[in-house]
Amino acid sequence: MNQTGIPKYRKPMDSQGLKSLKQIKTTTKDGSRFKEQEQPLSPMARLFHEPGSNIYIITMMGCKTKINPDVVKQNLVHSLLRHPRFSSLQVTDKETGDIVWVPTNVNIDNHVIVQELEPNIEFPDKFVEDFMSNLSKSPIENSKPLWDLHLLDIKTSDAEGTGVFRFHHSLGDGLSLMTLFLACTRQSSDIEALPTLPMNKETAYIKVTSFCSVLKVLWNSIVAVMLFVFTVLFLKDDETPLKGSVGVENRPRRFVRKSVNLADIKAVKNAMNVTLNDVVLGVTQAGLSRYLNRRYSEIGDFKKKDDDDTKDFIPENIRLRATFFFNLRATTRIDTLVDSMKARTLGQWGNQIGYVLLPFAIGLKSNPLDYVKEAKAVIDQKKASLEPLFSYFVVEMVLKLFGIKAVGKLNHRVFFNTTLWFSNVPGPKQEVTFYGHDVTYIAPSCYGQPNALMIHIVSYIDKLTFVISADEETIPDPHRLCDDLEESLDLIKASALAKGSTKNK
Repeated sequence: MNQTGIPKYRKPMDSQGLKSLKQIKTTTKDGSRFKEQEQPLSPMARLFHEPGSNIYIITMMGCKTKINPDVVKQNLVHSLLRHPRFSSLQVTDKETGDIVWVPTNVNIDNHVIVQELEPNIEFPDKFVEDFMSNLSKSPIENSKPLWDLHLLDIKTSDAEGTGVFRFHHSLGDGLSLMTLFLACTRQSSDIEALPTLPMNKETAYIKVTSFCSVLKVLWNSIVAVMLFVFTVLFLKDDETPLKGSVGVENRPRRFVRKSVNLADIKAVKNAMNVTLNDVVLGVTQAGLSRYLNRRYSEIGDFKKKDDDDTKDFIPENIRLRATFFFNLRATTRIDTLVDSMKARTLGQWGNQIGYVLLPFAIGLKSNPLDYVKEAKAVIDQKKASLEPLFSYFVVEMVLKLFGIKAVGKLNHRVFFNTTLWFSNVPGPKQEVTFYGHDVTYIAPSCYGQPNALMIHIVSYIDKLTFVISADEETIPDPHRLCDDLEESLDLIKASALAKGSTKNK
């Protein structure tokens, strides 16, 4: 940051220079278009345009300083717009009906939108929440590439300035977009260095070590496929205070978040000898149980009493499942994406995701560690199966046999017949700066899905954030759900540490 307060990336242009930025040509130096000119959308990308699956990724970014719009625009031109997908229109071919990518000239002012705000807003945090909720009511016009960035010059409880990114899901999956965002950042401690992710997935998630493990994978896969088919045909989750009604995908969402210390998650992980994902899923299962217990205590012929905190009001054997998304890439590297953007090629870009149907055991437990143990058992079974690959390739198979409309209906039935979406995307290990603006938090989520609830987990430096996307008609108090998640982690951590200290005696 220099003395004028302008972040040190590209020097600010004069007014004439800024005007020249408005129309950005997407041709290469020799006059040719990008290599991906007029290529059709992939089956997964095309799916996100179908009714009931027209989904947007929305991400809130808080910064330690006010966000300078001119600096952001200048730098996006030389970074994000170099990616073919973010400087191309999605156009329907009249002859074939396919949607194809068509490179276009980009007006940066149509994508970076500086909101005019009233001074001295009384409740700034709620204002930002309301602003994001209002964004979820409307799509991005398809007359331009399907992304935008809204800048809010407003001081909240944990940021001096806020940016809200919005991407149509056809542009890429969560991990692709997180990697792209990080390719536009640098480490705050070294503005020449790219940030790094906490893990680099180099091998497939399935590890086959013996003949028995092969049989286990085959059996788990067969069971998963049968449950998938049953879910498409008739198997629905039970009606609970978390289950959305018909048309939930068309209603606005409320986005809230709760950050916890990553060290607390790691303490449970080490004490129980499990993975971070096991702990996060256990905490989620515990938090949902606490929330549902409260909601059930407030309905029916009974009311919860002050001394009823340990009483279980949840009906027995509730069927409640999450659609849990898996990244199917062999590797995820930020530097590789940067090289692809410089060459104006796609690299390993797109929606390369599969999903599994993850059952949650809902109910109050006397031992909080049981939530983690049960979550581990379920996720280990899912890892030892081909379910994520099956859900990915069934889209292509149904598309080839019956067309995109059939794929859309199939996926909509699966998503609607389950209760929530769950996604976990790693964030950077280091504090990052977005064109000179130090980032305090990153909170991605989605809207447009046929579920009333999505829980998205993202890590950043030493924090882990639960991001809730909730249909308020179904879930009127998402902040209480956030509190339940935090309190569940505290109980699980206390139990894990107590168990560890007992063993050491």
